[in-house]
Amino acid sequence: MSKPSRSDPQFEIEFYEAVQRRCPDYTEVVSLLGGLYTKVGRIADGLKMDRKLVRLDPDNATAHYNLACSLALCKKRPAALQSLRKAVSLGYDDVDWMLQDPDLETLKNDPEFQALLGQLKPQS
Repeated sequence: MSKPSRSDPQFEIEFYEAVQRRCPDYTEVVSLLGGLYTKVGRIADGLKMDRKLVRLDPDNATAHYNLACSLALCKKRPAALQSLRKAVSLGYDDVDWMLQDPDLETLKNDPEFQALLGQLKPQS
């Protein structure tokens, strides 16, 4: 009996890099590469892909959210908050995930982050 296959991030990265070389503006591939790079600790490469995705798809709220995460991981707090504000203005509203997301850990005590969350929480 063979072992169950496990995801191999390096294989996936190489595959998607090859696709991106042929189709550099393929937004789904750019998005996948950004996530994979971050997953394996290649934060600067993930940031590069997230910036590219925002350029290719400027109205994509999730792209802006992911860019905010990459910027936060790079300890670029003002830029991360700006990108997060943009994501929210475009419709990103998953407050529960924003509170849990480890990528945003450096922002969680920031008053501006807290104010942004306050705008999104339903009024009770």
